[in-house]
Amino acid sequence: MNQDAIVAALIADKLVSDPAGARGRLLREAARLFRQKGYERTTVRDLATSVGLHSGSVFHHFRTKEDILKAVMVETIRRNTALLQAAVDAAGSDRARLRALVKAELEFINGQSGEAMAVLVFEWRSLSAAARAEVLVLQDGYEQLWLTTLRALHVAGVIRVEPRLARRLLTGALSWTVTWYRPEGAVTLDGLTDQVLALVAPPV
Repeated sequence: MNQDAIVAALIADKLVSDPAGARGRLLREAARLFRQKGYERTTVRDLATSVGLHSGSVFHHFRTKEDILKAVMVETIRRNTALLQAAVDAAGSDRARLRALVKAELEFINGQSGEAMAVLVFEWRSLSAAARAEVLVLQDGYEQLWLTTLRALHVAGVIRVEPRLARRLLTGALSWTVTWYRPEGAVTLDGLTDQVLALVAPPV
């Protein structure tokens, strides 16, 4: 199943919003504004104006501004977890699975979901404790896909770093690429993926 089909299935199951619909457009703009201005400095009026709505119309889709922030995070995790799972399922070995994980996450960070992923990192504390707990459950599912593969490679002696520490190091390194990586530059995404693997899991 290709990426479009995976996302279409999530939309059909009402797990993520249709990006062409009013709710989907609002969440996309919310991610952009929360990333650029910060959650606290972004007003409901800002959000409404960005998609051509009256301020009151925003509350037809969400009860509060925090609900918008939570939805940005929840839908991003659901979408990316489904895409990550598909990438892992299509790989034939643990090393191939690690490559699929690295490439997929680089695509998330440097692609359409990049702003939403940055919001996940930088606006985490803006959520209430109850909302954070809900998002954390979903995030754990995403992280388990990484940890399962990293543990298998650690047991095989391919990766010497403890799996959870390896994942934290990878999270920081991959996330930081948004500040310097340029898709139109000399290094392709596949090339960057191979360089990451050469550092983390060099061929024996």
